[in-house]
Amino acid sequence: MSAPAPWLLALHSSSDTLAVGLQRLPEEGAGAAAELEPLEPPRLACFPLGRRLSNELIPCVETLLPAEHWRQLGRLVVATGPGGFTGTRLSVVWARTLAQQLAIPLHGFSSFLLMARRLGAPGPNGACLERFWLTQELPRRGVVAGCYQADATVLGGMAERVAPQLFKQSAGLVGLQRPAVVEPEADVAQLLELGQRAAAARQPGPWQPVLPLYPTSPVDGL
Repeated sequence: MSAPAPWLLALHSSSDTLAVGLQRLPEEGAGAAAELEPLEPPRLACFPLGRRLSNELIPCVETLLPAEHWRQLGRLVVATGPGGFTGTRLSVVWARTLAQQLAIPLHGFSSFLLMARRLGAPGPNGACLERFWLTQELPRRGVVAGCYQADATVLGGMAERVAPQLFKQSAGLVGLQRPAVVEPEADVAQLLELGQRAAAARQPGPWQPVLPLYPTSPVDGL
């Protein structure tokens, strides 16, 4: 009897809600068509933890995949922010550590890119939106914004033209603007899809470059 296909685990903690996703990866040599067809529906779970994330991250992951089965993981994917300093850092560091210890690929994607894939999907007759900005106002600091555009040449079909960063005001952002609103369950599902595509493309996924994204300093004045 052959061993079960490895798992793909996704973590999204760029809001007050931790979202965890789990899905089987296609087996090696399954063929190009099969590689983009998941073996089974994803398992998704959301946990409104707030500041409790530091104590409850691992127990929440274990509700979908107990620790004794972590060696069955074949690939990890994590949202790198922008988001809360503590929440984003914890999930990214934990994913990096697990990927290093298990010697498996890890991929990081900004939380804004995940939103952009939801909001900028091709319209009727395959029409795609032009470049657009996702914006999040920060009182007394400015606006965190990233720029996105549909692009069939990049993984997942949505290009991050400008990574999320802090601007003094949104008035200088040329083009369509949309509010950046996290939808934990929908966004972790986007993470799983990107992880499946990365696996199908045989992307290596080194853990070292995957870092939390901080458009602002966690310490005022820095």
